[in-house]
Amino acid sequence: MPVVGVIRRGTYVDSVALMLVQREARAAPGVEEAGCVMGTEANKALLREAGLDFPDLATAGPDDLVLAARGVTEEAARAAIALAEDALARRRQAAAPGYRPRTVAAAVRQLPEATLALISVPGRFARGPAQEALDAGLHVLLFSDNVPLQDEVALKARAAARGLLCMGPDCGTAIVGGAALGFANRVRRGPIGLVGAAGTGLQEVTSLIHRFGGGITHAIGTGGRDLSAAVGGVTMLQGLRALALDPATEVIVLVGKPPAPEVTAALLAAARACGKPVVVCFVGAPVEAGGGVESATTLEDAARLAVRRASGADPGAPGLRALPAQEAARLRPGQRYVRGLYAGGTLCYEALVLLRGHVGPVASNTPLRPDEQLDPPTRSRGHTVVDMGADEFTQGRLHPMLDPTLRLQRLQQEAADPETAVLLVDVVLGYGAHPDPAGTLVPVVRDLRARGPGGSVCLVASVCGTDDDPQNAAAQRAALVDAGVLVEDSNARAVRLAGLIAEARGSRGEPWSPPPIAPAASPPPWPDVGNVRRLLQAPPAVINVGLELFAESLQAQGVPVVAVDWQPPAGGKKHLLDLLDKLEA
Repeated sequence: MPVVGVIRRGTYVDSVALMLVQREARAAPGVEEAGCVMGTEANKALLREAGLDFPDLATAGPDDLVLAARGVTEEAARAAIALAEDALARRRQAAAPGYRPRTVAAAVRQLPEATLALISVPGRFARGPAQEALDAGLHVLLFSDNVPLQDEVALKARAAARGLLCMGPDCGTAIVGGAALGFANRVRRGPIGLVGAAGTGLQEVTSLIHRFGGGITHAIGTGGRDLSAAVGGVTMLQGLRALALDPATEVIVLVGKPPAPEVTAALLAAARACGKPVVVCFVGAPVEAGGGVESATTLEDAARLAVRRASGADPGAPGLRALPAQEAARLRPGQRYVRGLYAGGTLCYEALVLLRGHVGPVASNTPLRPDEQLDPPTRSRGHTVVDMGADEFTQGRLHPMLDPTLRLQRLQQEAADPETAVLLVDVVLGYGAHPDPAGTLVPVVRDLRARGPGGSVCLVASVCGTDDDPQNAAAQRAALVDAGVLVEDSNARAVRLAGLIAEARGSRGEPWSPPPIAPAASPPPWPDVGNVRRLLQAPPAVINVGLELFAESLQAQGVPVVAVDWQPPAGGKKHLLDLLDKLEA
């Protein structure tokens, strides 16, 4: 069948818009396949695999828009390309009607009350708009990943010198003044404030607090590397100080993977000196309680402790919804391994820590120990838990919270392995996430169930979200249960169920030794957070640079937002970018 391809040089379109437009093009009459991508090497390889190669494809660069279609006739393929271009134009107009500024400075002139910039451009370009936003006096939520570490250190130093927050890079979640930024859930307001170096960690804790009857003042994201020795917990310390001074916040929760030992010591000293109760959840790494600090080793424990401290009420801890031994008895001889496929990085880490206590070592692309590294990450061995949102799976693709295609394929692959006993997944809801993640899982689950008792696996899931989310957590859970999935109330409970089923199949656990904690330190100097306190006093007004999906999410919440018509500087050409860097230096 004929293939038609078009390259639009130096035209940047965000990956979410491309995914949605690609779906429209594929549905056009007479079209067998269509692709709408940026011209990265990974994306060009995907087009070739899909039978969408055309003569000029090799010339496309990572900052060129590539549209391709294969149809029953050349006219049908060309019509699909025209439809895609029209759909892109319509989406741009719908996301930001009228004039669209080309720079952050111009956007601020259009929205002078702006307080925050949400930046989600490709990581190699993120430093420029982030610096521009900070210089304009805006706090920054930097969603972009693959940002060089030296850029993060420099941006956070620049922000701190101005009394501003730089949340990220790789910061997926925040709730500020009731506005959900990035991937965040709709939760009630209340007296609990959070600072998290963990996107889905913040989502899990805030959603559970909501479910337990509590409420949130603010949830400040930091990006995962904030707790590294190189960055030093700069943003978490700013967030802790701002929440300590916030009159509406009565209890503070710190969330993240275990920090560098010296960062842990500094943060604990600051927490004990902040004057408010602080629940610390460095997943799997208990800290010394006392001085107003309480320790939680799971995200669910953190939510329970926070609600208890804020209201005095005990949310309780119900038992598991399924009988592990009964589920294990349904399996065939030889089925023994747990295979976890996660969209959330922190939820994946929590699964690794907890599962080890039931089954022993667990292989992963983000392992607890170097000898448990999964290589290649596309092939499991023994008990395996994979972070499907890690860089190696998102290069040239959308995050699995937006596009579940790759995870669904991997689920089928794991189910076909005769040694797989349990498939473990997280279903993450909220603003910005897929509109129906359970709906994408159900057909796959039903297909697996159709193989009958002799060819099935146990499917265990948790749903991270609330009934007030756009996807409605209750409806998502009901759809999964109806399809035969064992759904637990939290990620920790889902992991425990999966682990107990594996134990019943003969696995043995092994204790996890968390990273050492440095000796207690004196509190670090408190940062200037006057501008941060002002940010927390009212809902933000936002300059959006990157994913139009985030602008649409903010508009739906009634948040004032101006979208920047961002394009890669210097046409994305590396030699010109290097020259610009030298001139700036």
